[in-house]
Amino acid sequence: MDEVHTDRLCILLDGAPLCEVTENGGITYRNEDINEPERVAAKDMVYEIVRNTAEYMRQMETAPFLKADGLEDGYKVLADFNGTVLAGVQSKHGVHFVTWDWAYGHTGVCHGHYFMENYAGAKQDFAIRSALIQKERLFTPEQMTEIYRCCADSVDGDFFELTGEQEKMIRSVQQQIEECVPDLDERIRQQEEALEQVAQQQTM
Repeated sequence: MDEVHTDRLCILLDGAPLCEVTENGGITYRNEDINEPERVAAKDMVYEIVRNTAEYMRQMETAPFLKADGLEDGYKVLADFNGTVLAGVQSKHGVHFVTWDWAYGHTGVCHGHYFMENYAGAKQDFAIRSALIQKERLFTPEQMTEIYRCCADSVDGDFFELTGEQEKMIRSVQQQIEECVPDLDERIRQQEEALEQVAQQQTM
């Protein structure tokens, strides 16, 4: 899938060049290599992975070590707020992330939520546990998929008479969901297949 060239990593898709990851955490590409929607989506996915990896690796380089009774060495404090800590530890498989509650007057930690390499999931969990954001303000991928489907029914069907501003707003919601749920198309396909199966069972 990939090939190393001195100071850059060449990413291939279906055996053809897609883009290159630079040593400083950026990507470069040629327009002729991303001339199809699926290749554009793949390039965007590579960029997101590279951006996230560069973010937490920079943090890991400068973050202080987490000192807590009974905790193995190596964990570093990536964020600490309101009695909750987000930590990372380097392993042979990459950086693993965990959130804990401080305990025993900041001498120990408890109630660990382990996320392996899922940095985005660990950050979200930290934000919720530390009360930086309210859990009720967040939607799960399943909820966002259903909202997307309802938006599509609203603008593509004949159920409602929408003003131009309303349609524009709904389209912007769809676009926002597309950016938040990378596998949205696959989730919608699975939903449609499940609905078809239910419909077939009801007619039998």
